[in-house]
Amino acid sequence: MRGIRRTRLCLAGVMAASALIATPAAPAAERTDGHLTDLVNPFIGSQNEGNTFPGAAVPFGMVQLSPDTGHMTGYDYTQDRIRGFSLVHLSGVGCRLGGDLPVLPTTGDVTQTDYTKYAAGFRHQDETASPGYYRVGLASGIRAELTATARTGVQRYTFPATDRANVLLNAAQSLHKGVSSTVEVLDNRTVRTAITGHGFCRDTGPYTVYTITRFSRPFTAYGTWDGQTVTPGSRTGPGGAYVRFDTTKDRTVEATTAMSYVDARGAAGNLGAEGGRSFDTVRERAREEWEKRLAGVRAHGGSTTLRRTFYSSLYRSFLAPNLGGDTDGRYFGWDRRIHHADGFTYYQNWSLWDTYRTQVQLLALLAPHEARDMARSVVAIDQNGGWLPKWGYGPVETNIMSGDPVTPFLTTAYQMGLLKGFEERTYRALKKNADGVPPRGNPGIGREANAEYLAHGFAPFDKDRAYAKMGDSDYHHGASVTLEYALADAMLAQMARGLGHQADAERYAARAQNYRSIFDPSTGFFRARDASGSFVGSADPTAGTGFHEGTAWQYQWLVPQDVPGMVRLIGGERAANDRLDSFFAYDRLLADPAKTAREAWVHGNAYAYYNADKYNPMNEPDLIAPYTYLSTGQPWKTTDVVHAALTLFTDGPTGMTGNDDLGTMSAWNVLSSIGLFPIQPGYGTWGLSTPVFDRVDLVLDRQYWPSGHLTIAAPNTSAADRYIQSVRTDGTAHRRTYLTTGALRSLRSLAFTVGSRPSEWGTSPDAAQPVLK
Repeated sequence: MRGIRRTRLCLAGVMAASALIATPAAPAAERTDGHLTDLVNPFIGSQNEGNTFPGAAVPFGMVQLSPDTGHMTGYDYTQDRIRGFSLVHLSGVGCRLGGDLPVLPTTGDVTQTDYTKYAAGFRHQDETASPGYYRVGLASGIRAELTATARTGVQRYTFPATDRANVLLNAAQSLHKGVSSTVEVLDNRTVRTAITGHGFCRDTGPYTVYTITRFSRPFTAYGTWDGQTVTPGSRTGPGGAYVRFDTTKDRTVEATTAMSYVDARGAAGNLGAEGGRSFDTVRERAREEWEKRLAGVRAHGGSTTLRRTFYSSLYRSFLAPNLGGDTDGRYFGWDRRIHHADGFTYYQNWSLWDTYRTQVQLLALLAPHEARDMARSVVAIDQNGGWLPKWGYGPVETNIMSGDPVTPFLTTAYQMGLLKGFEERTYRALKKNADGVPPRGNPGIGREANAEYLAHGFAPFDKDRAYAKMGDSDYHHGASVTLEYALADAMLAQMARGLGHQADAERYAARAQNYRSIFDPSTGFFRARDASGSFVGSADPTAGTGFHEGTAWQYQWLVPQDVPGMVRLIGGERAANDRLDSFFAYDRLLADPAKTAREAWVHGNAYAYYNADKYNPMNEPDLIAPYTYLSTGQPWKTTDVVHAALTLFTDGPTGMTGNDDLGTMSAWNVLSSIGLFPIQPGYGTWGLSTPVFDRVDLVLDRQYWPSGHLTIAAPNTSAADRYIQSVRTDGTAHRRTYLTTGALRSLRSLAFTVGSRPSEWGTSPDAAQPVLK
């Protein structure tokens, strides 16, 4: 069997003695009471640039009401002052975004209007969070509590006894760059705002958020401010407003803030539909929503720490995309017009370069109704705005990141059966995107380098090329863009073939081989080429020239459509496995997996993308790399590497490496933990590795998954017994290293037999994932 038996037996003695896996040898007793939400720690990833937020939200909610401490994306666990509790946060974004309408309770006279100056101190000992709920005791003596519905944020403030208890609503300051704002005190219980801003890495947009806040009781005084000038009794202003209460007898004030991206009427309608309930009622309903969502995955066995990291990742996987439309079905389109979503719910916020690799597949599995509407929403962007998105926030294209991520995002939806009834409509939009470039008047850049790619087979690297539009430029990342375009072409070819467009399928499949055009035989790595076709930049594959947030070492595995072809370029299977072993520091990993993961792989902060020849588990280009061994005859090494990477997920604020990127990293953790991972993003291929739990029960929607239930079992999996000896699907032996979506549809049982030594399972040439032709 490929000459691997001797190597395998030599390794087994070393590895059996090592504690390589996050799963403990003696699993904790299974939880039989309490709530799954009790296992979620929203503070995970709030330190070291995970950029998560601890505040209140419901699954896929428009509102994410959370504290802002001064970090560019909202909350940083190392900081100790809260500037306000604002409405919009996205889990794990890497640039300023949201933070609209920070609200803060204070006491005394209102003399400051800059939230960096009136920010309130707090201690973590006085802070707690769980799904749908956040509470903190401020140094001022005020207790603040937050909860949420889909389109509203609900606050409860408990003040000291005073006749000057204030709530400051700051319309002029936010995480993003503001353009304009207005605030209106409508009556003695209601404040309305309109906030226009733009941001996210560069000044894209603008967009407007409309809010309306309704207090539980009348306030005794109010005022507004303009710059640093506070005007008591004023009802309107461009900066913000304060409202005052007498809390000498009743110390509690509740407020509900609704928002809309459409208009003030939309915000008022959302308030009318979702407001009017007490804080405790909203909090309980939010917890119930999260409990129901988490209960779709029942993990048995594992330590409490492992279960906390797992369910916390599952929680974060359901935070985005977000509702974009109002309760009346209206939404604000990318054409700057108001539309109505007929027959579906409109969603927004598309970190596609990230989510196409993991999160879209997880949502298709566990939340197919929402995932279908999300796919329809992306297609609606094309219908309304004229082109498919690349990285969309709210109603605007940011053009952040590169390549063609929308294609594998939507072809995944197609392969998972989510596009029934509008497959051809989706295909037409994808074909237009794949064969052209958005016109000058469209804000998107699409496949910006498509003309050269179609003519010559590669996207040229031109670091001096001026930005044509706001956002990133594909020309600045020609090498990685070529790989991303080729991957997208491969996935579109499969969709074209499935829909009967055979000529298109052959054309896209041929283009999927364009990854070969940037391979430099003199270095043995992919490399950027300029417009003339010459290889450019440093020949050192760690330099990162022409690669977006990565190096040639890290991007060499991003050919999931044709792993055998990529392996032949490298020099054959033995050379590929040697390179993989070097890439993962495999010898060091055997001796100390957790230390190797922390010291050899994580080589800097979350934004240290370059000058490395090792696996970077903090960033997206490497997410499928550990699964390459499934195609090179050494599948046991996938388990070794994946389980070492899982040690990077812990249950404290630093428990995530890199930005979460709207659930991308969290979904990687969830899928890798259950042993089922999408190894060909954009197509229906799921790689197999040893789960970290004895058993996981998935509750599936029968409309999309006829079995309605899937049990993934690996009895007695542990640090000592982690290698797959055999796999059975509904009792039948399964010898391949992958499953197809078609097979998963009716599957009820996926059973792993594990042992202390690697076996022959999955090592034959026909066990590897298919080549997409």
